[in-house]
Amino acid sequence: MEHDADILIVGGGLNGPALALALAQGGLSVVVVDARPAPARAAQGFDGRAYALAVASKRLLGVIGVWPRIADNVQPILQIKASDGHAGEGAAPFFLHLDHAEIEEGPMGFMAEDRHLYAAFLAAMADTPNITLLSGENVVAQQSGPAGATVTLASGRQLSARLLVGCDGRSSGTAQRAGIKRTGWSYGQTALVTAVDHALPHHGIAHQFFMPEGPLAILPLPGNRSSIVWSETNTRAEAIQALNDEDYLNALRPRFGDFLGEITLAGTRFSYPLTLTLANSFIAPRLALVGDAAHGVHPIAGQGLNLGLRDVGALAQVLVEAARRGEDIGAANVLERYQQWRRFDTTTLALGMDTVNRVFSNDNPLLRLGRDLGMGAINALPGLRRRFIRTAAGLDGDLPRLLQGQPI
Repeated sequence: MEHDADILIVGGGLNGPALALALAQGGLSVVVVDARPAPARAAQGFDGRAYALAVASKRLLGVIGVWPRIADNVQPILQIKASDGHAGEGAAPFFLHLDHAEIEEGPMGFMAEDRHLYAAFLAAMADTPNITLLSGENVVAQQSGPAGATVTLASGRQLSARLLVGCDGRSSGTAQRAGIKRTGWSYGQTALVTAVDHALPHHGIAHQFFMPEGPLAILPLPGNRSSIVWSETNTRAEAIQALNDEDYLNALRPRFGDFLGEITLAGTRFSYPLTLTLANSFIAPRLALVGDAAHGVHPIAGQGLNLGLRDVGALAQVLVEAARRGEDIGAANVLERYQQWRRFDTTTLALGMDTVNRVFSNDNPLLRLGRDLGMGAINALPGLRRRFIRTAAGLDGDLPRLLQGQPI
């Protein structure tokens, strides 16, 4: 059977291009189908969306040629401070303080704006001969057979490859068309996402305030600017999102506090319902799922994209090594290696974040005392605190070669 490429990736957000670049480095040909018009997205100005990249994710981006394109526009995360808080009272003294000076790898992570990250992926793909990007195209049908997978686009065009990879988000059409069911639930919370300018410097410190209604993350961006991920109950979030900008800020200020001085809106306001969603299988005949298509987690630890890039590193390594051995890269036994590598890790982290959110998003005094004592114990024990920092930096576990900073 003659194929258009070795691998066909559905979804051109961030994980899809990262996987395409990793596979192309390994000598495989890739077609990426992106439903969104790529040039328009890459040309957008600052809109407030940003990602926390772990050290391991930075290493992967370095190997696939993306990091040098964004390095001048990222903000290192030098410290993380976590504390309880109540609206109108500000944050209590922090019960957990993580400092990058306790590890050898430098900053614990980096904040990167969506516009810079996506533009870098787009440029890197354009510079890679064995990647074809089809922008503004929708997949409407797919089928798998003994020799490969075929998709049909809305335009009527058909494409075939030895393997189909779904990188198309939590509502993955790729997974649905393959009959893969999902397990999950709603948190009854909505994330309000924006960015603010503030009068005082943040010094590269990320803050997590645990409010009864949900956590508020204040994440440093270049300059006197921070990204906000503000979780509220669905009803309260809907009311806040409907406010005008000044009233929105008036609702945020009592939660944010005044430790960075006066704040003003710096980006577009977004809102996202918060759910946990896990694909019951990460693979199907001639198909694999990556990133949110496989697992959507609570943003409480900012691990969504980092988990996706771990998937990228694992799947790329499995496929490239299989191809070098002369194996069929779409064979069930090859794909099972990927699932065994990633499924336990992602499920464990997803359920762990679920537990953290449930324990911290309430005002039960006994729970608050217990969790504060527990986190305080971590903070007081240097060995445990260092382990916590390395976990936050994505440096623990069975890391694929790309996340160790090594080519496949």
